[in-house]
Amino acid sequence: MAYYHRLGNIPPKRHTQFRQPDGSLYKEELVSSKGFSGIYSNLYHIHNPNNVQKIGKPTPYDWKIAKEHGLNQTHLKTAGVSTTGKDYLSARKMLMMNNDVMMGICSPEQRKMDYFFKNADGDELLYIHDGEGVMYSQFGKLEVRQGDYIVIPRTTIYRFEFKEEGPIRLLVIESKGPIETVKRYRNEVGQLLEHSPYCERDIRPPHEMYTESEKGEYLVQIKKQGMLHPYTYGHSPLDIVGWDGYLYPYALSIHDFEPITGRIHQPPPVHQTFQAWGFVICSFVPRLFDYHPLAIPAPYNHSNIDSDEILYYAEGEFMSRKGIDRGSFTLHMGGLPHGPHPGTVEKSIGAKATEELAVMLDTFKPMFVTTQGLEFVDPNYPMSWTE
Repeated sequence: MAYYHRLGNIPPKRHTQFRQPDGSLYKEELVSSKGFSGIYSNLYHIHNPNNVQKIGKPTPYDWKIAKEHGLNQTHLKTAGVSTTGKDYLSARKMLMMNNDVMMGICSPEQRKMDYFFKNADGDELLYIHDGEGVMYSQFGKLEVRQGDYIVIPRTTIYRFEFKEEGPIRLLVIESKGPIETVKRYRNEVGQLLEHSPYCERDIRPPHEMYTESEKGEYLVQIKKQGMLHPYTYGHSPLDIVGWDGYLYPYALSIHDFEPITGRIHQPPPVHQTFQAWGFVICSFVPRLFDYHPLAIPAPYNHSNIDSDEILYYAEGEFMSRKGIDRGSFTLHMGGLPHGPHPGTVEKSIGAKATEELAVMLDTFKPMFVTTQGLEFVDPNYPMSWTE
């Protein structure tokens, strides 16, 4: 994150006495990255954050690469999926992965989590394709709605409550490294520049403290090294009265991303929204097409020599593709050229604008379909460029 935020009650100086109404000390917790040299926040607990009551047996929670899939341009047909599991964790299905990042879907039947989740393996980015609700974490309440990106730093303890009406469909990205704003859009002190496609005003941190002071049994499912570790604490992890710092979850709506356009077709980096180790995330949003008198709005053919490209189609019609539905994924692998489907180039000429929404993930190492992803593979897609 690029700016300081605070919520609730905190002492005037860190690492000093801060007392509760009964005279006892609040328990300070530093949540820091890169040891003590990265961004961090200081949290103030009513209870001891180490108050573990019970540790359950760990269970596997990981995904495997489907090596038999081979080198194929890939379409994953997930548009027709209504639910992917009973609860938030069982519904998370990672469909593609490499050593830097995993990507998949989550459509739980249950709308309210009866446990908390902490990902100690990686940072997360969720795209709310369908649904509306509240994310509760140590950092407070964060209202989420359709079109939101939710950036969740690793070890954030959280749970979701979604509203009862309508479907829930989440795009889930898990990263080995931190997910950050784009470096070339920041100045030397971290502020987003004037020509950035979004600014700090568009970023929504938690807006209200939500403090649970009662004692009891509270389950936190902790993901670490591909296992789920059930930890039961003697109080809620939301026993925070205040915090401040630079490390916290936040939301950014894809609808607040302002597109960069030009006289001729602009390459995908102009759509970049986030960066991380080994990949970038881009947002394709409604925008005017190119305005050169001989412009071709459809993208040109492209041969990835050192990256893989994944597109998640959210809304509208992607004019360079045929047979792609809302909620589809395409994976175009390095080593193979990809481009518009036959007939779409000529059809695009003269078009003035697009209403499409899509999330793109470009990786700098090969991306692989998982064994769970195989069930959604469209076998006809690799040959779909045949005239």
